[in-house]
Amino acid sequence: MNNTLIAVDKSGSYRVYVTISTELAEQARAIHGAEPVAAAALGRTVTAAGIMGLMLQADGDKLTVKIGCDGPVREILATAYPNGAVKGYIADPAVDLPLRESDGKLDVGRAVGSGTLTVIKDLGLKEPYVGRVDLVSGEIAEDFTNYFYISEQQPSSVALGVLISPDRTVAAAGGFILQVLPDALDECLDRLEMQLRHLPPITELISQASDVRELMDLIFLGMPDLYSPEVLEERNIFWQCDCSRERMEKALISIGRKDLRQLIEEDHGAELTCQFCRRQYNFSEEELKKLFEEASHE
Repeated sequence: MNNTLIAVDKSGSYRVYVTISTELAEQARAIHGAEPVAAAALGRTVTAAGIMGLMLQADGDKLTVKIGCDGPVREILATAYPNGAVKGYIADPAVDLPLRESDGKLDVGRAVGSGTLTVIKDLGLKEPYVGRVDLVSGEIAEDFTNYFYISEQQPSSVALGVLISPDRTVAAAGGFILQVLPDALDECLDRLEMQLRHLPPITELISQASDVRELMDLIFLGMPDLYSPEVLEERNIFWQCDCSRERMEKALISIGRKDLRQLIEEDHGAELTCQFCRRQYNFSEEELKKLFEEASHE
């Protein structure tokens, strides 16, 4: 079943990407053993990155999102591709904080704190595109809204949510990225602003929806027919790590002969762990000697 819809309203005023990413966010939580607040921050980030990956054009394109912050999570990283594949990492998955006193929700903003949101797009050109903005709230969605407006000059509205169940797994996750199109009608935008202002929390809508089409219907419930979205494409965003033994070999070669020699003579082997999927790769002393020889010829 596809979990993401790409739609444009009948007047051609806006484009929207709507997704239910519960499975993706739960995989990210489980792989990293993330506590609730960290799981919410990571789940929101991989959801946004997954949607943005679908915005890329060519098969070889790659998008990387990096949140560098002074909050206890320290860093969140996500990489996404046009086929919907996404992977993510959080520096401290053990972060958990008391619920916010104001509304009893997870305090993602405090866990993230201040810092920067960086988006890197590798489009196969000589240099990648890099956009960087300051975080405005640490709540992730508002920060992506600010990124699109400041760095891409693209008026957008971003909603992201992760609901954690009593057993500390992800009960619901998803969101949307809505972008205003160049020839947007003022009347549509006024009506859209009103619609989004009165929208319930996105996790509440995801919990009510049986699938992503119903979620889109709930988001735009009551919108005039002319300004209602029509689905152009159904896609999937999903967890997939592309690490491999070959990549780890290249990483070992890249550390240089001095460090490789140290691994051989002192450790007699090496164990590398992928930061995204936590998969471990073991290299024997003999394998390291072969890599040392390769490094000597580079």
